[in-house]
Amino acid sequence: MAKEGERSAPVDKGKGKAEDVKDVPAGKKPQKDEKEQAGGKKKGDEPQEEELSEEDQQLKGELEMLVERLKEPDTSLYSPALDAIKNFIKTSTSSMTAVPKPLKFLRPHYDDLTALYEKWSAGPVKDSLADMLSVLGMTYGDEEKLETLKYRLLAKSEDLASWGHEYIRHLALEIGQEHQDRLNNEKDTTDLVDLALSLVPYFLSHNAEADAVDLMSELEIIDQIPKYLDENTYSRVCLYMVSMVNLLTFPEDQQFLRTAHEIYVQFNELTRAIVVAIRLNDTELIKSDINATSDKSLKKQMAFLAARQQIWLDVSLEEEEDQSFMDCLNNISIHKHFKSLGKELNILDPVMPEDIYKTHLETRGAGLTNVDSARHNLASAFVNSFTNAGYGNDKMMLVDADKSSWVWKTKDDGMLSTTASLGMLLQGDVEEGLDKIDKFTYASEDQIKAGALLAIGILNSGVRLDSDPALALLSDPDNLEAKNVPMRVASIMGLGLAYAGSNKEELLEVLLPIVEDVSLDMQLSAMAAVSLGLIFVGSSNHQVSEAIATTLMDEDRQKHLKDKWTRFMALGLALLYFGRQEEVDVILDILKAVDHPMAKPTSVLASVCAWAGTGTVLKLQELLHICNEMIDEKEESKGDELVQSYAVLGLSLIAMGEEVGQDMILRQFGHLMHYGASNIRKAVPLAMGLISPSNPQMKVYDTLSRYSHDNDNDVAINAIFAMGLCGAGTKNARLAQLLRQLASYYHRDPNSLFMVRIAQGLLHMGKGTMTLNPFHTDRQVLSRVSAAGLLTVLVSLIDAKQFILAEHHYLLYFLITAMYPRFLVTLDEDLQPVTVNVRVGQAVDVVGQAGRPKTITGWQTQSTPVLLAYGERAELEDEQYIPLSSTLEGLVILRKNPDWENAE
Repeated sequence: MAKEGERSAPVDKGKGKAEDVKDVPAGKKPQKDEKEQAGGKKKGDEPQEEELSEEDQQLKGELEMLVERLKEPDTSLYSPALDAIKNFIKTSTSSMTAVPKPLKFLRPHYDDLTALYEKWSAGPVKDSLADMLSVLGMTYGDEEKLETLKYRLLAKSEDLASWGHEYIRHLALEIGQEHQDRLNNEKDTTDLVDLALSLVPYFLSHNAEADAVDLMSELEIIDQIPKYLDENTYSRVCLYMVSMVNLLTFPEDQQFLRTAHEIYVQFNELTRAIVVAIRLNDTELIKSDINATSDKSLKKQMAFLAARQQIWLDVSLEEEEDQSFMDCLNNISIHKHFKSLGKELNILDPVMPEDIYKTHLETRGAGLTNVDSARHNLASAFVNSFTNAGYGNDKMMLVDADKSSWVWKTKDDGMLSTTASLGMLLQGDVEEGLDKIDKFTYASEDQIKAGALLAIGILNSGVRLDSDPALALLSDPDNLEAKNVPMRVASIMGLGLAYAGSNKEELLEVLLPIVEDVSLDMQLSAMAAVSLGLIFVGSSNHQVSEAIATTLMDEDRQKHLKDKWTRFMALGLALLYFGRQEEVDVILDILKAVDHPMAKPTSVLASVCAWAGTGTVLKLQELLHICNEMIDEKEESKGDELVQSYAVLGLSLIAMGEEVGQDMILRQFGHLMHYGASNIRKAVPLAMGLISPSNPQMKVYDTLSRYSHDNDNDVAINAIFAMGLCGAGTKNARLAQLLRQLASYYHRDPNSLFMVRIAQGLLHMGKGTMTLNPFHTDRQVLSRVSAAGLLTVLVSLIDAKQFILAEHHYLLYFLITAMYPRFLVTLDEDLQPVTVNVRVGQAVDVVGQAGRPKTITGWQTQSTPVLLAYGERAELEDEQYIPLSSTLEGLVILRKNPDWENAE
């Protein structure tokens, strides 16, 4: 301890040193003291000789002699001396953590050597000195001065690799800093780029792909990386680049994806390439990938990947027999595979709502009150349709005897939603579905006819037939121009659902006039706007955006703009810019010029849609600022209240693609619930549901369960719906129990009870085989159509009592765009199901890990078809088949491995 004290008292230390040296003979104690001073002295002072071993002493002596030689006038000594010093540096071995000994001993001479460099005349010897100073610069020199880089640029060397990995990394770091400085001062950076490119091959050949990508990204030359790759390095480089995209800003994220796409095409990894093209939302690129091969099975696999994203392509086909390719592209067979999964899991028998409510388990007599009320029957119709969705059978709607059908147990608008539930039950099976819905189109009640029209739209969602039955039936003037408003609304909404994501031009002439007609009821124009938004989602179609923007600005419309339906006008406009990032700025500028209460909410919606799923931090900060603003409690502030509600939903929509962002936003939601006004608190539970749909995380649904008992009934109702959204299609047992408890708790409150039933229906969606999560293909791709459908439902729930809990409950059917089976079905090259063993486990992030790490953990072996939960990944058990898709998810074609028999 005394020594420590000595070290911290500089005055005594100086005294002690003089006395020790004078009085004490060369014993042990003074050596110790001197050793301490060596430790306590500043960098650059010579270390005391006593602490060196004999070997180190000899090395130090030799290096000092060599440095002295460089200072002598005889120039012939310089070159051999420099070579000897370099040799010492290169051959020195020391522990990984310590500075190599030669560098340590040369450090005190650094200033002398730099002075020599200035004196010497140009030539190979001077370059050789600069080469050595560049390496010495790592241990000495001001970090601001970037000495390593300075001398490296003065001495061009072909053989940088010989200085080792640490030197190359240090150099790369300094290149990045210097590049930034020069850009800020608008100086030329060519020499830096050339130097950086000379480091790339070294990084790639030493398993440091990440360093190579980072360096090129910093110098903004990532598009040059393809020429440095070979078949051993490209896949790791692409994996790293693609996983970086969420952390990059526009336009760099697009540039990275395009470069990765180019690399995949170069190495003939077409199914990986098309996934990147789908992320870019570039239809031409997707077509070029499909046309890049003549392998029919591979084309079909690529068609499945495009169909999963609901991208409708018109690909020119040479031969007749390629009808099977079009069937893959048009999602024709999905319902068959879904039913085969149901058969495998033994869940084909219809489930009744009572099997889900389990009223006998509810503590109070919740089930006994109002058993047969129309409202209760309507809830059961929704539950029945969500639970048996896609299986084409149930015990309530598709029963034979006409009048016993459930439709007549509901009233008014309830009849519309109940009839529409047929579309959900038969979803995907268009031919059989149309037959079964047909008889309802002849009903005497207009509400039932309207429901049948909506059912046709739901039935066709995500499936495309050449005959286009939905367009023919729904755009028929008898339906689209009927006197009865519900029939018209159902036709318009049905078209939106049936053709979501299709960019179908014919629908412009059908729906645009409805948006533009000022004399019409606002509800019709608004629904037409949303349908157009869904059909042209993410296409920034200027005809549609102009029509909606003009309608919003129209003088005659200003009177109607306080109407509750106006928000759907705004939503229709926003959906056009889904995922378009900077392109939305044009429309935001127009909206700034408009003076009316819906302009600001519209611009917030458009902005969050444009950046959906990107995780852009700056946008999240903007939205948090909006949530922090105080609103005057005046009548005109309805628009401002919506602004904040949309901002809250926007936080989820933007952060949903990126896990760190999700955790941060969930924490922010806690603050917003504590301090927010009622309009913000209403939106928070919805946003929490949106951030993890069909992914029941304990931390999310436990919080929602607390909010479901909130004093503010609007908050409670939205929290209940969000619980259903979180657990949609998972049959999570804990959530099911929480919802049953809520059913007893709210048994006297019809609105809350209705929402509990809807949530229970969502939880058991597709009998636990479906998902609402808009991310697919190993959670890399955000489905615009799915996210748009989810957002539409949540926008209507911001004022649930005006829409879903009033007579517009049919808006819940927008969820159909996001519903998809969470299965893996393996097919042979003739598209017939083939059963193979796969391992299913939690996906592991292997980006940047050395070697060939396992991509899943905690797996179980099952035979296909199998169910995949959120965050699970599958891989084939053996190599008997080669999968044509890089991700085993959805429909995957397997090809027999030609080498397998030989192995047997």
